[in-house]
Amino acid sequence: MLLRPALPVAVSSTLPLFSHLAAVRRRCSIAATGMAGVSAASPAAAQIGSFLSKKPYAPPSWASHLALAPSHTFSLGHFPTPIHQWNLPNLPEGTEVWIKRDDLSGMQLSGNKVRKLEFLLSDAVAQGADCVITVGGIQSNHCRATAVAAKYLNLDCYLILRTSKLLVDQDPGLVGNLLVERLLGAHIDLVSKEEYGKIGSVALADLLKKRLLEEGRKPYVIPVGGSNSLGTWGYIEAVRELEQQIHLSGDVQFDDIVVACGSGGTIAGLALGSKLSSLKAKVHAFSVCDDPEYFYDYVQGLIDGLQSGLDSHDIVSIQNAKGLGYAMNTAEELKFVKDIATATGIVLDPVYSGKGAYAMLKDMADNPSKWKGRKVLFVHTGGLLGLYDKVDQMSSLAGSWRRMDLEESVPRKDGTGKMF
Repeated sequence: MLLRPALPVAVSSTLPLFSHLAAVRRRCSIAATGMAGVSAASPAAAQIGSFLSKKPYAPPSWASHLALAPSHTFSLGHFPTPIHQWNLPNLPEGTEVWIKRDDLSGMQLSGNKVRKLEFLLSDAVAQGADCVITVGGIQSNHCRATAVAAKYLNLDCYLILRTSKLLVDQDPGLVGNLLVERLLGAHIDLVSKEEYGKIGSVALADLLKKRLLEEGRKPYVIPVGGSNSLGTWGYIEAVRELEQQIHLSGDVQFDDIVVACGSGGTIAGLALGSKLSSLKAKVHAFSVCDDPEYFYDYVQGLIDGLQSGLDSHDIVSIQNAKGLGYAMNTAEELKFVKDIATATGIVLDPVYSGKGAYAMLKDMADNPSKWKGRKVLFVHTGGLLGLYDKVDQMSSLAGSWRRMDLEESVPRKDGTGKMF
């Protein structure tokens, strides 16, 4: 699906949520009980010394019956993340798309992974870990976020990264997420895609954990994407944050929530939270790897771990958006990422949100009646650094440049500084 890059986009007069928070607060009276037990979304996050601090966690009242409720969390992200209207072209009649900017959550250009790590690393520290292990692709956003968070908390980080058979014995380089990981001193073990497929992420992590235990270390294993039942609390808490933003705004309600799906934890938390809370928005997930049935089963395991008593098919709609495969893009998908950036100023990553937004707009074009007149919230899960791995494919799409044409008679003006 191609966008018209020259299409003019009108600037919306709708203000971002909280852009005039003081005025909103004068109009809205927030009940003390509605703000009780707030953790990551608390205004206290702005206080000096609160960032990177450990604090008690109280679940939202509507989630208090769930199992594995964490007792504490670390403040690792910058929350609440902003929401604003997204002026996408060619939407169905009356449809509004808004965007929640979890790409601005911190953790060195991170995204959704930070929310899960707040709970997972609190558990790691509580268990006395001195290092963490996690697994992902060669440009894994989750692995980069884990490496940053671990260093913040004075933990060593061990990353098992999946790459091609041709590259597994070579220096992986300093591109994108790898640059951040290696600057931080993360320990990197490479495995081929074939080895990964044969052995699996769980067995690979267990193998490294055994070796570290033999060395006298105290490792804590974080699953791919941070997606286990404990990590799911990250997006249960995000739903509480969203509830508070809607409450403070006073005039915006969402019919649908759309997000890309790569490991399952984000959609499990969003779907479960939306179902249990006052939100009641329909959650749509676009899977960028594996098939929808795999993710229905995986999400079911996560919410069963929380003893929710719900069926994954009833709380989330999952559609296939993997295209050529995980972290692989067609020329049309990359052109879409470029066109959206040119038209709206929002830079999508090519692996997750880029594919998710591409599939969403394609579904809107194919099924306009399904989306007509609805208010849709798209969750941007971050991953900007992944674009650096696509520079060769995107070089022909990038904006033009030229050498500035200087007139010989242009006089120098004082105060501009000298560079020689």
